[in-house]
Amino acid sequence: MILISSCIPFGPINWWAHLLESECLIIDRSEYYEKISYRNRYYIAGPNNPIMLSMPLLMGRNQRTLMPEVAIHNDTQWGLQHYKTLCTVYKKSAFFEYYQPDLERLFKTEFTYLYEFNLASIQWVVKMLKLKLDISFADTYSPTYPESTHCDLRSLKPAINQNKFSFFPHYYQLFEAQIGFQPNLSILDLLFSEGPNTAKWLRENIQHLAI
Repeated sequence: MILISSCIPFGPINWWAHLLESECLIIDRSEYYEKISYRNRYYIAGPNNPIMLSMPLLMGRNQRTLMPEVAIHNDTQWGLQHYKTLCTVYKKSAFFEYYQPDLERLFKTEFTYLYEFNLASIQWVVKMLKLKLDISFADTYSPTYPESTHCDLRSLKPAINQNKFSFFPHYYQLFEAQIGFQPNLSILDLLFSEGPNTAKWLRENIQHLAI
């Protein structure tokens, strides 16, 4: 199966489970930015509720611009804010310190365009999971792909994706005692908990993570 997707930052756990089951990933570079989607946000755990971390955009979120042309509003120092939030939230997790140096370098790199950061985040996770994955790009928009050979996740949205699970396989979460288990957060939440076992966990639970 070939995975077709928007370029999203630190995607949700079920997105990564499907990626591990795919022959390759094709990122659609021809699509327009879509608000209220995963294209500029990801969700992590928090002591009181899940936290949404988003990249601020020049011209705001209502623009109709091709994804590679959507610029990040770097004057807000959002990268430093995201990194500090992750440090505060996950400093007691089992594997955060293991990934922290590489993660710090990623967030301290200034990216002009949202697409650049999103792609870098995908490549970072691929490296951390030690995956052998072919990534290619679609520069001409196609509204549909053959369902027999392709899995199209471009329409994936948080509001739908987060609430679709009647059962989600458990792993240790820092704040489960306070707010209950939170399903399908960013891959970062699973990575900081499971560490080098993350890819194995995803493969073992793919049957429960279908989109």
